[in-house]
Amino acid sequence: MKPWPLFSFTALALLGCLWGCTGIDDLPDGDKLQNQKKVAFDIKVTRDGVEIPQDPLTRGELVDARDLIATMDTRRPFGLVGVEKESRSLLIDNSPVYNSGAGYSKLLDSGLWDAPRTVQLSAYYPFVNSISYKNDNQEYSIPYTVNELEAGPLVSKTVERSIQELNLLSLEFQHITNDIGFKVCDVTPMKELQGLIHLRKLVATKVASAGVYVNDLMVNRGFWNYQGYYRDELVFQGDTLVGVGTDNEMLVGHRYYAIPDEIEMAKQCVEVVFDVDGFTLNNYKYPPLKDQVFKYMLYGLLPNNVMVPGKQYTFHIGLDLSSIYHEITFAPSVGDWETKIYENNDDF
Repeated sequence: MKPWPLFSFTALALLGCLWGCTGIDDLPDGDKLQNQKKVAFDIKVTRDGVEIPQDPLTRGELVDARDLIATMDTRRPFGLVGVEKESRSLLIDNSPVYNSGAGYSKLLDSGLWDAPRTVQLSAYYPFVNSISYKNDNQEYSIPYTVNELEAGPLVSKTVERSIQELNLLSLEFQHITNDIGFKVCDVTPMKELQGLIHLRKLVATKVASAGVYVNDLMVNRGFWNYQGYYRDELVFQGDTLVGVGTDNEMLVGHRYYAIPDEIEMAKQCVEVVFDVDGFTLNNYKYPPLKDQVFKYMLYGLLPNNVMVPGKQYTFHIGLDLSSIYHEITFAPSVGDWETKIYENNDDF
């Protein structure tokens, strides 16, 4: 039997949605309207450049990964930042942009149009009041904790545009967190011992849950600063018979979102709790095994021990019941890491 990479990582095709944008929001009173100009936004959300129709985020006990779609909630605004290219002065200071029902639009002060200038525009979702600037306003920092938004945050690519052209602005938002899930199957080679394993619990430990994302408008690239807050993610709890063979592996529990993290020695691990049914082998009756526990450290399994922002990871776990009344053994290895190739390997 050819060995199967039992514990591997796959960056899967990533997800997104589309909105058209034509409405007006935040309408000021009377004379103020004459001193403002409407900018409409054409919004696109992608994961790895792949777009699909908008659907709600789905979570379930046993669901297919294709059903899990992280989208913008049109009831929440995104934040807009604009910096003049030459002077690096801040022209649009963290302005919230709402969806009126017909689409996203924003009234901006007409003073922006007083002189010809080129502005670098960036946006993020969801809007927060507490962003900060540095390096002459070319960088802004977004605080984020996992409790604020299941699938976020999102950050757009920087758009460089003449002020006079600010009528309709296309923004391409991309995910900067990780979407993580687990697939499990029974890879016991001995036929008499197959189909006896029940998954009871699966926990991912030390998942990064808070950070600050620093977005550099000048180079159109960002990075995470970690805040030292971690959680244990209960991915699955119940009792499900594990399918035999890689063709019968299944996604267990739910996928979850996490801040991309550095994997450290003796830190992050996956804890699996399982039972084994009783059986008869060579005329000997073996009683059931209950609450068997295995912990597997993640250090050394990813390239450079880092998780790349905006990627979806699926952990494939193969359970091998190779001996009775001994530890159920795992033979972890790293499979092909499928992901889109970029020119500098740093962009999303």
